[in-house]
Amino acid sequence: MPISRRLSRLSADRPPEPNPPPVAQPPANQPASSQLPAKSKPRQVWARTLSTGSTVLSGIELEWKRTLFEALVKALDLSQTTNLEPAEAQRQIGDTCERLMAENPPPVGVPQATRSRIINEIQDEVLGLGPLEILLKDPTVSDILVNGYADIYVERRGKLERTPVAFDSNNHLMTIIERIVSSVGRRIDESSPMVDARLADGSRVNAIIPPLAIDGPSLSIRRFPVERLTMERLLEYHAFSRPMSQFLAAVVEARLNVIISGGTGSGKTTMLNVLSAEIPSDERIVTIEDSAELQMQQPHVVRLETRPANMEDKGEVNQRDLVRNALRMRPDRIVLGEIRGSEALDMLQAMNTGHDGSLTTIHANTARDALSRLETMVAMAGFNLPTKPLRGQVTSALDILIQLERQQDGKRRVISIDEVQGMEGEMITTATIFQFERRGIDTEGNVLGDFKPTGLVPKCYERLRQRGIQLDVSVFNTQGPSLGGGLH
Repeated sequence: MPISRRLSRLSADRPPEPNPPPVAQPPANQPASSQLPAKSKPRQVWARTLSTGSTVLSGIELEWKRTLFEALVKALDLSQTTNLEPAEAQRQIGDTCERLMAENPPPVGVPQATRSRIINEIQDEVLGLGPLEILLKDPTVSDILVNGYADIYVERRGKLERTPVAFDSNNHLMTIIERIVSSVGRRIDESSPMVDARLADGSRVNAIIPPLAIDGPSLSIRRFPVERLTMERLLEYHAFSRPMSQFLAAVVEARLNVIISGGTGSGKTTMLNVLSAEIPSDERIVTIEDSAELQMQQPHVVRLETRPANMEDKGEVNQRDLVRNALRMRPDRIVLGEIRGSEALDMLQAMNTGHDGSLTTIHANTARDALSRLETMVAMAGFNLPTKPLRGQVTSALDILIQLERQQDGKRRVISIDEVQGMEGEMITTATIFQFERRGIDTEGNVLGDFKPTGLVPKCYERLRQRGIQLDVSVFNTQGPSLGGGLH
């Protein structure tokens, strides 16, 4: 968006908020965290310092920043900045702020470091996402949850924490939301009050505004992970045991069909990324996602992403359309980011017709629930299949179910690995190969437990051997406990 439009929208006179809740500013000798309601205090105190090392501006500093911003809008020659490159626009804004600071000194002394910080924040207001930029720069933040303009939480290491960061008003928050959605050709207003979008770094964004959001605009950002996790890295996090990792690597290499199941935020996409790294580099892979998050490391990859309808409700391309198209693209593997609806039928048919080695995820709390949800989603395709033939197709298509869980200490763990073994009457039979046996909680709130094999040798073991994959059968033997730390 041109600088002139950004500035004019940010500088527009905003109507006062109806009885806005005050944003408490702590005294100079008191941390901001003590101002939070007792029930909302973070488990790990942010105080006035974020993990980036930046401090939260005091009330006087905030007021000076607002004064400078208003002066900037009046002083900046918009006609000369409309077509500038971002770096040049940032330089001009910085130079203008320096001059305005000299012309409009603060009531009390402000250190040079704070002056630079204020300039950076003003640049973020004009060119970036305003107060959210400091959170987006923090690599430990995995989710940013804006419940209201003065109520912002983050997830760090699996735990929710309230932050001292805030917008000026609901209108300020709406300006940032509109900037995000307009950058991807979307709109958000009363006729279209919900939007999914993606930031430049790949982070997923969901925004919902009044009248659906009763207390004001709400924004959720699922961060795109900076670190590319590997099987060894997950072992360091104790997300699973060494025998489990050996089995999963063999399963992917042997082209077994795998579904990763778990609740929201349990690490399904992370696990999908890690398992996909085990696919041989000489295979052609087609990925299908609602929002591109997969980080495939092979050289021969085609990435497909769904497209929402335009403003005229036309042009939508859903996952089912992409799965059907992928079958015509001569894939060796199909990796579906998440099964959400009717595309389940096409994915099962693909798994049953030579496209083995496919990987996907599904929202479910247990492996058995994952199978039930899969049946329900097949019915969404409009085919009223009898129960037994439908379950027979599921059984012949699927080989391995991996169940993940984000536990109360905030860590993600693989709590079971099951094999789909066949049918008994009209029931799908499964066998648990590995499981996480929970023992309790320590004094610091960490979940205690052990990753253990059940002692069953899976039926697929012979398939692994036939494909030349050397996996020692001892990995399935019951053995000593393996500490369950978990994936942050």
